Amino acid sequence: MRVLVVEDEDRIRRDIAVQLQHAGYVVREATDGEQAWFLGDTEDFDAIVLDLGMPKLDGLAILKRWRDSGRDFPILILTARGSWTDRVEGIDAGADDYLVKPFRMEELIARTRALIRRSAGRSNPVLTAQGVTLDTRRARALVDGTPVALSPLEFRLLSYLLHHRGRVVSRPELVEHIYHADVEPGSNALEVLIGRVRKKVGADLIETRRGHGYLVPTE
Repeated sequence: MRVLVVEDEDRIRRDIAVQLQHAGYVVREATDGEQAWFLGDTEDFDAIVLDLGMPKLDGLAILKRWRDSGRDFPILILTARGSWTDRVEGIDAGADDYLVKPFRMEELIARTRALIRRSAGRSNPVLTAQGVTLDTRRARALVDGTPVALSPLEFRLLSYLLHHRGRVVSRPELVEHIYHADVEPGSNALEVLIGRVRKKVGADLIETRRGHGYLVPTE
């Protein structure tokens, strides 16, 4: 899962990015409004954490531009503005949720996780398919009730496919959403990763659609 963190305060931005990475997300960062607008307009994200008080281009202006151009990723806005009118303006501009600074990092992660679930049509934080259970809150996997150890990369792969259960996910989309931007996976790295996951959760869970991608079928 890819999350864009838009925050001009270095310490806050890095803290958010690190905690989201620990929670299993692939994170990109933007330090000003123009950079945020470009990234959000040219790359795909599963969610965006957006500070309203950004230099060069205000957060509300970025938000309106994204929505006007048809970008529909869920957006959690951060604001130091305590007025309810500011929060209403953000929601009216197309934000899905908001947090007022200062906030607890646990709440930010929980809200981000919930936004991603809802955007994928999954209201439950526990994803299941063919005897496999993935608890996205606790980063825990079980097969027929037995815990299975997954590496962070294996967990991100399985989580993304289960979130999009019933849809064929292309190889480029998977690579973009499970690997960090500074990582260049080898030509067969994804296939090797999928092979490892199949050995742990069952060979039949992830189907290969030749020339198209990978699929976890609906039950």
